[in-house]
Amino acid sequence: MSEWGSLNFRSLVTKYIQLQSKVVSEVKKLSDAMSTARPGKFLLVQFYMSQVTQVGESISNIIAQVNSMINKTVQNQRTT
Repeated sequence: MSEWGSLNFRSLVTKYIQLQSKVVSEVKKLSDAMSTARPGKFLLVQFYMSQVTQVGESISNIIAQVNSMINKTVQNQRTT
């Protein structure tokens, strides 16, 4: 194992789901107390939402790259 640790797709998706759940929880808390919510809390929730978006896009990009690799491999096998 490298000094940087390891990451697999399952753990990445698990962390994404946990982050998404945290954001949903924060949004619910915020909506329950709309009249007393502070601007800083809104900014924090926006930050969480941007993190979820970035991780989701990264996962989507990984899936697209794997699909592309598979398609190229299949095409190369057909031509030989």
